[in-house]
Amino acid sequence: MDRPGALIGAVRSFAQRHFVGRDACVALSGGPDSLALTAAAVRAGLDVEALIVDHGLQPQSARVAATAALAAEVLGARARVLPVVVGTAGGLEAAARSARYAALDLARDGRPVLLGHTLDDQAETVLLGLARGSGPASLSGMRGWRPPWGRPLLALRRSDTVAACAQWGLAPVDDPHNGDPRFTRVRVRTQVLPLMDDVLGGGVAEALARTADLLDADNRLLDALSAGLAAEAAVGDGLAVDPLVAAPEALRSRVLRRWLSAVIDGELPAAPVRPPRAGPAQRVVAAVDALVTDWHGQGPVAVGGDPVVRLIVERVGDRLRVATEPRG
Repeated sequence: MDRPGALIGAVRSFAQRHFVGRDACVALSGGPDSLALTAAAVRAGLDVEALIVDHGLQPQSARVAATAALAAEVLGARARVLPVVVGTAGGLEAAARSARYAALDLARDGRPVLLGHTLDDQAETVLLGLARGSGPASLSGMRGWRPPWGRPLLALRRSDTVAACAQWGLAPVDDPHNGDPRFTRVRVRTQVLPLMDDVLGGGVAEALARTADLLDADNRLLDALSAGLAAEAAVGDGLAVDPLVAAPEALRSRVLRRWLSAVIDGELPAAPVRPPRAGPAQRVVAAVDALVTDWHGQGPVAVGGDPVVRLIVERVGDRLRVATEPRG
């Protein structure tokens, strides 16, 4: 199989469908997926700037970032290293992801950013969403194109990027975190999926990715419909109850989940129609839904906050509103 040709074709086709112009960024870690993506993007005729995020989590992270930048320049791309400070919110994996995406978004300067996620990453995402009971939005996995983020390699396997790097004579960096069992995704990749393949006779990654594709079309429709409902229900930084009571549960729950995400992220009032990031726990969504559909004077629902102040959602008359109250 011509692995390099498959990658180049995937990137070229993706760019023709989604881009205006040739400028694009690639999020480059130095690993085989992002390195092969960078090479393919240059060979597909894009004007590429590689953005290398240095998380500072390893003693040699600056050297690894510099090596990745040099590799990008040798391939014919421009390169920029973006040092970040990783916090602690949500655990190391989530905090590093948040810092990475924030840095990429700031540096992209209006251009799309290509990410090196493959079919294997998609399968891991769907399986983790299933295990956590995250609902159809999570089971639809990562979208190939959600501006400004593009994933042109979602139909290809991780083995394709490794083989392409070998055929191109590229030397990817081996990130120790990719084999660190402290991270749930690593254990899914190295233990759970191989066991499922063994028990079920193979093809598990492809089946999970196919599930994501099938659910994505449904979710796009429901997202569009729920955006209209969210706009109808929006009242300042709150939500009117009447439109929500009359709406189907599938739409109402989406509106509430996204609104709660905006509440927790502190992005109101404009956020009821934006896609959620991490999202609230299902028990929180259910409790707020009960304020709408099973109202009998119950008290407010705690949705977040800090050690000093609790963030709550309460029903006042015919609307939901956000408030704070001191802890203790």
